[in-house]
Amino acid sequence: MKKVLLKTEGLSKSFSSGGILQHVLKNIDLELYEGDFTVIMGASGAGKSTLLYALSGMDTPSLGTITSGGEVISDFSQDALAVFRRRRCGFVFQQIYLVDGMSVMDNVLAAGLLVNKDKKALLARARKLFADVGLSEETQRKFPSQISGGEAQRAGIVRALINSPAIVFADEPTGALNSRTGLDVLDTLSRFNEQGQSVVMVTHDMRSARRGSRILYLKDGVILGECNLGKYVHGDKARHEKLSAFLTEMGW
Repeated sequence: MKKVLLKTEGLSKSFSSGGILQHVLKNIDLELYEGDFTVIMGASGAGKSTLLYALSGMDTPSLGTITSGGEVISDFSQDALAVFRRRRCGFVFQQIYLVDGMSVMDNVLAAGLLVNKDKKALLARARKLFADVGLSEETQRKFPSQISGGEAQRAGIVRALINSPAIVFADEPTGALNSRTGLDVLDTLSRFNEQGQSVVMVTHDMRSARRGSRILYLKDGVILGECNLGKYVHGDKARHEKLSAFLTEMGW
């Protein structure tokens, strides 16, 4: 039986816009499991990113609870949430947010030093991760403005993994990349997932969604359906057909 990493009960999120209350997430019950590559899909405005931000402690729900490791993190203070995010979560965004005044390596080490003060051990882990994503020592010494978008996103994945997070949260990680570099990023995420890393990714892209082992379809703030694809296998035509049929059923 898979270990539950995060659990939500009655998760709801509302915003006030122009004096009108907008219900973005509505009473969501969900469990996220260790080792899964969970993909959240849905039309624009369905609440995908809002759900990801709530699950990762970047935002707090209006109602309901989020539990991790026996702790109700939705009751945490902002300081406690910051510690939770640093120690338990990694983040990969569409916009990569590397600090341009620091080298690529120093961007990663800065994130690591927030949790681990052993710089020697941290440097060894960073070098291994950079090798895993195929970024050379020369690239590590460059500033973000001197590298390509694909290289920057792979560096962003290293930064997300530096503190050995329980879950990596990825919000449209290929959205700003061309097809080739986007594929490199997807290959990198898939490879780490094969090694046991749990991933939760928001996407509207069919090619990206095929990497998931579990697809959640969000519509109007509720989970309308779920499709289990199993571990990703390159070139699996049946996988593509199963996902296509599911998305058609969901009205995608």
